[in-house]
Amino acid sequence: MIVRTLDSIVGTERDVHAPTWSSRRLVLAGDGVGFSLHDTVLHAGTETTMWYRNHIEAVYVIEGTGALTDVATGEVHEIGPGTMYLLDQHDRHVLRATTDLRTVCVFNPPCTGGET
Repeated sequence: MIVRTLDSIVGTERDVHAPTWSSRRLVLAGDGVGFSLHDTVLHAGTETTMWYRNHIEAVYVIEGTGALTDVATGEVHEIGPGTMYLLDQHDRHVLRATTDLRTVCVFNPPCTGGET
């Protein structure tokens, strides 16, 4: 059994930051369970372009608001608490955070930890 708290991760190598987001990696590939689990905050007023060539990602929004744009189609989805989106086709996307946008993300295959 593995038990971790968010507080125990903050300030460690599992607490990864980029200019537009902060990600606390609760479960990683080294834990050997076949997925990774991240508590990620996208900072208010930022825009992040993403593409996961090697991962499928499910995202569940728990706080904040923003907009998700599918780069291939131009379709825009307003997102907020209770919204889930699944990047099941390695979708290129842009995420705009209107407010701080807190999400829980699951990756398959799992991330190793340092990815930005």
